[in-house]
Amino acid sequence: MNRSLVISAISTFLFGIVLAPIFISTVRRLAFGQQIREEGPRKHLQKAGTPTMGGVIFLIAFLPAVYLFAPKSISLYLAIFLMLGNGLLGFIDDYLKVVRKQSLGLKARSKLLGQIIIVVLFYWGWRSIGASTALMVPFTSYSIELGWLYLPFLLFFILGYTNAVNLTDGVDGLAAGTAILSLLAYMLVATMQGALGLAQFSATMIGAVFAFLVFNLHPARVFMGDVGSLALGGALAALAILTKTELYLLIIGGVFVIETFSVIIQVIAFQSTGKRVFRMSPLHHHYELGGYSEWRVVTGFWALGFILAVIGLLQLGAL
Repeated sequence: MNRSLVISAISTFLFGIVLAPIFISTVRRLAFGQQIREEGPRKHLQKAGTPTMGGVIFLIAFLPAVYLFAPKSISLYLAIFLMLGNGLLGFIDDYLKVVRKQSLGLKARSKLLGQIIIVVLFYWGWRSIGASTALMVPFTSYSIELGWLYLPFLLFFILGYTNAVNLTDGVDGLAAGTAILSLLAYMLVATMQGALGLAQFSATMIGAVFAFLVFNLHPARVFMGDVGSLALGGALAALAILTKTELYLLIIGGVFVIETFSVIIQVIAFQSTGKRVFRMSPLHHHYELGGYSEWRVVTGFWALGFILAVIGLLQLGAL
């Protein structure tokens, strides 16, 4: 493994470890605590008031290291833009809910408009470097040329994946730990492709998110909030697009996809039959209500995430 990848990951981790307690104490003093949905598992109500917006921790820890260590390229800047753009939308949403006490946060149409603008700007920059509009099909040797349909695909792909990570962020450590596994996989993919800037981006994010995870493990001392989950979703989507492995992200980051489909299945089943398939969705709540501890649910999903990441890497020849 490239020595600079290890150095950037470690340095970012150490910066995050120092930064996190300062951030947590500041947010606690300002009373910027998490609001817990009443329709969620009853035992989660005791988490009300836990400091949130913790995604700020790993974003601040990430930026200096990626500037110092990553080889500069348009691909790197596009990845940073997509991550920070979605993170900013999440921050605004968190701010309205936590600070301004607007329970619904950013209006759905305003968030959608913001994400569309971000995706269109990303697409414009991405096309300026002559990138391909073809999609590689996993488990085959085929590719699909989308042409002008690639922009609608990007809108669906990026919006879908950022919201998938957001849905998964419902149990202590689940989204952060799963994201680390996916980021590790993309560090290997980018290294295999010689995309050192993206490899450095991934390594730096791994260190930053790992530092956050230390304080997010059950019982969590801080939650990442929408600023963190949307930023992570944007980062993973950017890595998949810029390495031309878009559909492989559905395998490598398959836990996020499974969580999203559990919500879709639940909604369709309830609206069409009046019955629920799961005790509660997303899927992690189904297992919680089945009597499994939070830690057991999280470690089980991490194990699944590891297996899916390995399958994706084997298909790409990165292992």
